[in-house]
Amino acid sequence: MTVTTLSGRELNQDLGRAKRATKDGPVIITDRGRPAHVLLSYDDYKRLTGKVRTLGDMLAAPGAEGVDLPLPQRTEHARPVDLS
Repeated sequence: MTVTTLSGRELNQDLGRAKRATKDGPVIITDRGRPAHVLLSYDDYKRLTGKVRTLGDMLAAPGAEGVDLPLPQRTEHARPVDLS
């Protein structure tokens, strides 16, 4: 995934470039040098908003390799079950 950054002025001058760039990833639009907006393809938008994501989905997403997920130690222990 490629993230493209454009100033508001660049966006106004070449909207077609910004729309094409969304095929490769999000386009960050800056205002006075600071990120202000994000332009996404409609498919990416639907993917982000269209369904409830599981923890597994989020951890499998691109860019999640470096996420540190500290889990607490388990305090419960399994016990044998009498099925007679």
